[in-house]
Amino acid sequence: MNKKINLGVLISGSGNTLQNFIDQIKTEKLNARIEVVISSKPDVAGLDRAKKYNIPTAVIPYVNYKDVDSFSGALSTELDKYAIDLITLAGFIHLYKIPEKYQGRVMNIHPGLIPVFCGQQHYGHKVHKAAIDYGVKISGCTVHFADNTYDTGPIIIQRAVPVFFEDTPDTLAARVFGEECIAYPEAIRLFAAGRLRIEGRKVKILNS
Repeated sequence: MNKKINLGVLISGSGNTLQNFIDQIKTEKLNARIEVVISSKPDVAGLDRAKKYNIPTAVIPYVNYKDVDSFSGALSTELDKYAIDLITLAGFIHLYKIPEKYQGRVMNIHPGLIPVFCGQQHYGHKVHKAAIDYGVKISGCTVHFADNTYDTGPIIIQRAVPVFFEDTPDTLAARVFGEECIAYPEAIRLFAAGRLRIEGRKVKILNS
């Protein structure tokens, strides 16, 4: 198994992806330690999940900052308190302007197949509604390295699911989330093993 990797997890809501990480760690499928969970909103379920497992938490409310730069600076200051190898955006709905020290060390998961149905206005169930309304036959999830715009960083892993005529945003979300629970831990494992190399817009997965 790869060496243990220290994670910082950024959330804005329920913490379903955080719970997936916790479950994967508990069952020894993911050799990681969650150093801190930072929420952009107070009183969200994701914070309760973290506290249940005695994971350090912090709340940095987005609404308290005048712009994305000052908000991102506050996030970085909090992250700097911990020995973090990889920052994971887990249902985090705001832009994080990544400082030089964390370049190439921030991942995001999007509940759609980038480059469609993505960007600042497409998150959560909005992605699934857009996919259904457009009539696509395939959707899925994308894990990518984050950059300083929404959903444009180099893609690491994509996993696809069928979209059925009868689907609702809820049913499609459940199917996609099942694939998210596989894709995100796998991307973290590849990072921990040193098997990801960014080459321009592409990510090369190196042989083990």
